[in-house]
Amino acid sequence: MSDFFAMGGYAVFVWPAFGFAALVLIGLLAQSWWAARRREAELEQLRRVVRPRGASRPRLRPVVRPGPAGLASDPGSRVVE
Repeated sequence: MSDFFAMGGYAVFVWPAFGFAALVLIGLLAQSWWAARRREAELEQLRRVVRPRGASRPRLRPVVRPGPAGLASDPGSRVVE
C-alpha cells in the first residue's frame, strides 16, 4: 500500500496535481451553483414584472404544421410561406 502512495517516487508531483484538480472542480461546482441560484432569482423577478400576481397566463394559438407534400394537416387552413 505504501508503494501505491509513493507512486514510484513521483508522489511529490502526482498528489499535489490531484489536489489542485480537485480544488478546481470543487470551485467550478460552487461557482455554477451560485450562478444558477442568481439566474433563478433573476428569472423569478422578471416573471413578477412581466406577469404580476393574479394575472392570467397568455393563451397560445395552436401551431399549424404542414403535412405531407406541403399541405396543411387541417383542410380549412392554409400554410403561408
